[in-house]
Amino acid sequence: MRKKNPWNNTTALVAILFAFLVGIIGALALRQDTRAVVTQAQGSELAKVHWRVPVAFGTNLPALGDNILHVATSLARASGERIQFQVFEPGMLLPVFSITEGVRDNKIPAGYTWLGYDSGKIPATPLVSAVPFGMEPWEFTAWYYDDEGQALTEALYAPHQVHPILCGIIGPETAGWFRHTIDSLDDFRGLKIRFAGLGGVVLQKLGASVTMLPGGEIFQALEKGAIDATEYSLPVVDQMLGFDRVAKYNYFPGWHQTFTAAHLVVNQTVWHQLPDADQAMIEMACTAGVIRNLSRGEALQGKVMAGFSAKGVTPVKFPLPILKELQLVTNEVMQEEADKDADFAMIWASQKKFLKTYRLWKDNAYLPRDF
Repeated sequence: MRKKNPWNNTTALVAILFAFLVGIIGALALRQDTRAVVTQAQGSELAKVHWRVPVAFGTNLPALGDNILHVATSLARASGERIQFQVFEPGMLLPVFSITEGVRDNKIPAGYTWLGYDSGKIPATPLVSAVPFGMEPWEFTAWYYDDEGQALTEALYAPHQVHPILCGIIGPETAGWFRHTIDSLDDFRGLKIRFAGLGGVVLQKLGASVTMLPGGEIFQALEKGAIDATEYSLPVVDQMLGFDRVAKYNYFPGWHQTFTAAHLVVNQTVWHQLPDADQAMIEMACTAGVIRNLSRGEALQGKVMAGFSAKGVTPVKFPLPILKELQLVTNEVMQEEADKDADFAMIWASQKKFLKTYRLWKDNAYLPRDF
């Protein structure tokens, strides 16, 4: 009879012990991984971003005002409700024209506004919000995202403790709603009109009495005769505000605002305290908001204008000679502003430089407008 090899039992015992130890180590590692996942989840719960966000435009206004709701909804869904914007209608938290100031002073973490409202304190802001005879919307976004626009805008607001993020854009506004026809530039003299931005400066130079009113106050001023005419936004917005009930001549093209850009403005300290991932998510939602906003604005106007005749509204296009005269006055205003403010001069030079090379592409690639 063969003798049993004692090493066989020893080897088996070692193998069993080894397997047991491997199992324990694996279980401990799995438990540690689980703890890490739980800790991460708990950390996410602690890192909620819930901001009160006042807006400059009523969210009932298509394209002009409702874009921030789309951005807020997208952010909430993408973050599993961790990043939330509580949107406040115009005037509920702060006056419409004081949103950026409130962000600067950290009264609110963020706001959604038109930067042109800050021109009294920061003269260059119209260049990144709406420029007379300026870029078309996609030209502006090309300059903003792929040229110097974003860096220049952030640098413009850095001394004011504000971080601006391009978050919406629409196409040209109408050139205004008038009770009577405008047959020459002389017709602007003495006209009481609500007008915004550099376009308002141009009309002042032509002798108009220009006033700036928030959207919610325009109809009453127009109806009571406090103003003779007004511009504000796209036809779909102006119709909702009732301008067509008082002024029956709607002028085109929107020479004074060839694009209208909206920005999410965030307190600089608040922004820098956010994790990189949260900054990226907010920037991504705003970038998506830009294209969705432009698309919605373009989609809605034709139907509104098709209904003009039933309301007794006459769409009128400024003749080319008047547009050329307006452009000459605009060039004077732009140069005067550049001479007064170094930031204005720098940003305007950047835009002109970009357009000079861009037009090599534009003039060759696209069909002519009158094709």
